[in-house]
Amino acid sequence: MAEPLMDFDALYQGRGARFGADGPRLDVIPWQLDGPQPIIAELADAGEIVGPVLECGCGLGDNALFLAGRGYQVTAFDAAPTVIEQDRAKAAARGASVDFRVADATVLDGVGSGYQTVVDCAMLHCLTDEQRRVYLAALRRVCQPDARLHILCFPDVLGFPFPSHLDEASLRRDLSEHWLVERMDMRRYTTGMSRPRWRALVPDGDSADGVDEQGRVLLPVWQIRAQLR
Repeated sequence: MAEPLMDFDALYQGRGARFGADGPRLDVIPWQLDGPQPIIAELADAGEIVGPVLECGCGLGDNALFLAGRGYQVTAFDAAPTVIEQDRAKAAARGASVDFRVADATVLDGVGSGYQTVVDCAMLHCLTDEQRRVYLAALRRVCQPDARLHILCFPDVLGFPFPSHLDEASLRRDLSEHWLVERMDMRRYTTGMSRPRWRALVPDGDSADGVDEQGRVLLPVWQIRAQLR
């Protein structure tokens, strides 16, 4: 398996981590919202999520906890043991029922099976092209035949050294091996960063797509909906 994009465990431990070998250093968690990503909440409101649900690369666990609060049966995994421990403690404190597990996205051992909906909120772009193909194939094994996949994936315009090709053609090519793409639109992903913090992080180019009403930077993101073939 290729080297991970960054030391996510160190980041979740508060020690910071470098994004890629030559990328910016993250000393805060840019995706920390203390609530669900708005697009995920939008999907739930629209009835586009059906349980049981698998969340891939769940990070801080807020999407999974939100969906569990809506009554969904949710399993969520991440490769970073530290954040899964934090998520389990957060769920226990809230009395929430989410099955948080440590797992490798390219293998998916130990995550169970029979999922009707898969949510990937900003994990896919952390994988290499080969890892992405293996991951998308592995999802078939753990999903029901008519499962739906929701992906939020950054494009190649943010100034970060992503390890894979993130243009529309490349994403459609890899998805189409096992999934029928029903929707692929450019949307806006909500970060937990202010405009000054974002500019300090990416001083050589500002690809932000504005800010929300709370002053949080919005970034362009692919929103993809696909059905298992």
